[in-house]
Amino acid sequence: MTIFGDGLDAAVHKAFTRPAPKSAGAQMRYLVKKLGGTMAVAQLLRISQRTVERYVKDQIKTPRLALAARLEREVKARWQPQIRAKAKAKAATTGGIVIDTRARMGYTAPIGSTDQDRIRHLTVALPPVYAARLFEAQEAGAGDARLQQIAAEALKEVYFQDGGRRAGSLEEVRFTDIEHLEFDL
Repeated sequence: MTIFGDGLDAAVHKAFTRPAPKSAGAQMRYLVKKLGGTMAVAQLLRISQRTVERYVKDQIKTPRLALAARLEREVKARWQPQIRAKAKAKAATTGGIVIDTRARMGYTAPIGSTDQDRIRHLTVALPPVYAARLFEAQEAGAGDARLQQIAAEALKEVYFQDGGRRAGSLEEVRFTDIEHLEFDL
């Protein structure tokens, strides 16, 4: 489970205009249509082709928990790709992204400043350039550590330095012990 990757995906999913299929049969039929056959779906989900065919015909209605999770993840990954791309493009060019987090944050600064880490609850609108960096890193397969680093850089500039109006000598922001994280486009 990746906190940042899942958070970004959830933000994009809010832009969907129609809900994704809910039943196992509808999800299987959608994947068969998208992938072009039952064999491709069977290989993707690591089940037999005959099992896929039975789900498509609604002969089986309730999948095992592990299969249900894989099925839902694969459907959501392919659901409304054009809407997903438009939402990401809008966030990366004009809209930006809002981060709502409760985490331990501190910073490295010159001697004499209060740089001790503490739990903070922040809701901050990040500029489009950071939304673009987050989405590009996610698509490139970056892990949570890299996404967390990008978010820390964004919080440093937007929250701690207020766009260059204060704390100019701030060197690094520590963003750890995340209790809550949510993105919104």
